[in-house]
Amino acid sequence: MTLLARKHVPLAATVGVCALLYTGAALRFDGFFSWRVGVDLLADNAVLGLAAIGVTFVILSGGIDLSMGAVIGCTSIVLAELITRCGLHPLCAMLLLLTLGAGFGAGMGTIIHLFRLPPFLVTLAGMFLARGVGLVISQESVHIQHPLYQAVSDFGANTFPGTSLRILPAPALVFLAVLLVAMYVAHYTRFGRNVYAVGGSEASALLMGLPVGRTKVGVYALSGLCSALAGIVHTLYTSSGSAAEAGKLLELDAIAAVVIGGTLLSGGVGYVFGTLVGVLIFGIIQTAITFEGTLDSWWTRIAVGVLLLAFILMQRLVQSRARGRA
Repeated sequence: MTLLARKHVPLAATVGVCALLYTGAALRFDGFFSWRVGVDLLADNAVLGLAAIGVTFVILSGGIDLSMGAVIGCTSIVLAELITRCGLHPLCAMLLLLTLGAGFGAGMGTIIHLFRLPPFLVTLAGMFLARGVGLVISQESVHIQHPLYQAVSDFGANTFPGTSLRILPAPALVFLAVLLVAMYVAHYTRFGRNVYAVGGSEASALLMGLPVGRTKVGVYALSGLCSALAGIVHTLYTSSGSAAEAGKLLELDAIAAVVIGGTLLSGGVGYVFGTLVGVLIFGIIQTAITFEGTLDSWWTRIAVGVLLLAFILMQRLVQSRARGRA
């Protein structure tokens, strides 16, 4: 097996598992293989997908980010308060929160780099900070009433002209747009190449003269930006903000989706497209359980736990074989 083949084994396994799950569900449940279900898969998992895209870059660089879910919750409640109580236009509020999200992530990345602290501890502190700020602002869910949100909701309910096929709602469109941009950044820009190099070997990246510090700060800023955007999309999807419920435990789901998508936890190997497949696996399992009707939603956690363990073991096997051949 060549090095190139070994590098693609996790991604190939992810795509195979996704295809098997989807085929099995389509054979078992009538209507599962339909445009409506496909649209719902993207829309229902857009928030998770956006957060997972951001943390993909962090994990590729050899780091970890536990603050995503808290940033989503904080963003959603701050946005709701700015619109409903302060009377700020949603677009202005969204731009402000995207800037703050990127700044929050860059701040954590700076602390990690300058003080050589473990990313786990720094982002754990960031998680408590963001969730706490959101709960101080409001512990209750805040409903958003604005013409822009009504227009977004109406857009998602429309169908393509002359057909009964539903148009992709705004959350799904945002997710797909960010996915395409992230794929381009990861594989066709200098920043993306630096991320892979730092994740592969930080010492080697330093010897090659790559901007390791700037790259590490950049990936956390990108993760914060994606998390803030996920919080905004959450408000578009639910027309409300909630510091307590929005993004609750989502950081764990996002990391699991990235690992299941074939990105190595040690960094340096992985694909943004694999993260998309990992998110779709989440959605397929959840949708299949909903179609079944007799199963509890906690079966999703059980299935994801089994898949996560299997993919971690497979990654370890691939790495061990690669070291043996080296």
